[in-house]
Amino acid sequence: MERVLEVYKRPYDPRFPLVCKDESPKPLIGETRQPLVGGPGKAARYDYEYRREGVCNVFMAGEPLAGRHLRWISPTKTKAK
Repeated sequence: MERVLEVYKRPYDPRFPLVCKDESPKPLIGETRQPLVGGPGKAARYDYEYRREGVCNVFMAGEPLAGRHLRWISPTKTKAK
């Protein structure tokens, strides 16, 4: 792990970019009931019940030392055909 952390300490070199990537599945949920609107000094209240609406994938790639990043969210988490 220490060797990996040393890579992040290197100075920026455009010939050898430092690229980080990540993938994360996220559940898609929907409300089953309308939230209760809060009055003055009261926050809106939401019910704990929800409806599952699938899963999507969030992909991210970044070059932190250059200040660039890409992101892409898949509409569903399914195998490509």
